[in-house]
Amino acid sequence: MWVSRIATGSGAVLERNYMVHRRGLIAFLSGFCEPVFFLFSLGMGMGALVGHITLPDGRVVEYAVFVAPAMLAVSAMNGAVAECVFNVYSKLKYMKLYDAVLNTPVTPMGIVLGEIAWALLRGGIYGAAFLALMALMGLTPSAWAFLALPGVVLIGWTFAALSMAGTTFIRSWQDYDVVATLSFLMFMFSATFTPLETYPEWVQLLIQATPLYHGVTLLRGLTTGAVSFGLLIHVAYLIAVAVVSLIVTAYRMGRALQR
Repeated sequence: MWVSRIATGSGAVLERNYMVHRRGLIAFLSGFCEPVFFLFSLGMGMGALVGHITLPDGRVVEYAVFVAPAMLAVSAMNGAVAECVFNVYSKLKYMKLYDAVLNTPVTPMGIVLGEIAWALLRGGIYGAAFLALMALMGLTPSAWAFLALPGVVLIGWTFAALSMAGTTFIRSWQDYDVVATLSFLMFMFSATFTPLETYPEWVQLLIQATPLYHGVTLLRGLTTGAVSFGLLIHVAYLIAVAVVSLIVTAYRMGRALQR
């Protein structure tokens, strides 16, 4: 009974978000544009200067092929963070939307899962469009690239749950600076533009602790054909972060909404 209630509630939250965003298509698509711009400016522009880059397995690929899957992972991250940090915090603290929602049969867990489902949908759309762009540009040399889309969904789920957990700790709009800084640091230093081996060992350890690094490495392996059982480690890491974050989110959102 409670499972059906949560599913119905999350579906209602998902539908509500769709009804709102269908009239703001430009804002919805904004998160897709930034990685595309970086792909063209750095992947294609600077790539003409860099030329080729060596993968960990020894294969040499064009720099744009190296950067493109990283931008795909960033696209999924952007969609999740935009929804589960900025929008969720606004609804929770200022719009008081969730207080009104709880006067319906929707439960706090239904709200959490509904918001995460919408973030997954948004990130999935970004990922599918970006992957199609990569294919048109010839940046998916491997037949395994079709598995990149489920990988994007996994990355989106991880960052959606992690972002919602972080949102429950935000005290004011000024804390967005922390979110923006962490997102930017992951964007720049998750082996997105340079191989992990180029950093000092202690920096490598910090990078390997970030979920975006595991997402980038997973997608890069699939799109370039560097497929091995080692990719399952990245999958397991992302799932573990998502599950722990979801537990934290459910607990803290439940407390915040029942005050």
